[in-house]
Amino acid sequence: MNGSLALVGSGEYLPAMASLERSLIDDGLSHGKQPRYIQIPTAAGRESDGRLDFWRELGQAQAQRIGVQSVHLPIYSRDDAFKQEHVDAIHDSALMYISGGDPHYLARTLIGTPVWSAIVNNWTSGASLAGCSAGAMVLSSHIPNFRFTKSPPTLGLNLLPDIRVIPHFNKFFKWIPDSAAKVLMHAPNDAILIGIDEMTAIVNRSGTQRWVVAGEATVHVLKGLPKQVLHDAQEIDLSLS
Repeated sequence: MNGSLALVGSGEYLPAMASLERSLIDDGLSHGKQPRYIQIPTAAGRESDGRLDFWRELGQAQAQRIGVQSVHLPIYSRDDAFKQEHVDAIHDSALMYISGGDPHYLARTLIGTPVWSAIVNNWTSGASLAGCSAGAMVLSSHIPNFRFTKSPPTLGLNLLPDIRVIPHFNKFFKWIPDSAAKVLMHAPNDAILIGIDEMTAIVNRSGTQRWVVAGEATVHVLKGLPKQVLHDAQEIDLSLS
């Protein structure tokens, strides 16, 4: 029994996303999980102390807003991802949220660690898992290197091997050069490439291939399935053709 899974374009911990995050908590509770909101800030692990404090406080405010306990796990290095106290905190929590930052650093830090195993085990037993921006990108089998376009992709966490996400889609191509855009768009033929706008998510609640859009903007199917643009509450089957 897999729990709910949310891929988020941006907006973790913001008031506009509170209803989505509350619904993910409720999904976990319905499977017997505890009302804990786990913040996993690993992707921001190389940012300044001030920024790390900002993300921690933002998540705590969101947890308070939706009425659950916030547990911030300072997993900023591979050593941190082997600490038993972090593994224990994840167990039976209703929602695990992997927030944004550097997807390559995130993947290298978590891959093959007890913390990642704990996340997967909790999700497969009914907890909700959300990944925002880098946290969404890292769930694929590979992460394209759009900053260093001649570098090979980084191995992802492989939870969704056939789905690749471009987060911040309605802003992303304003930030990166055309050469990087081509790298991002060049997904393998056997992959589904989706762009998720800011303040928007695509959520799987049933453990099947059916996903539903949630948020104020849109989700773009770019490759691997017929091209289309989806709005709030619309559903799509992300199984491969």
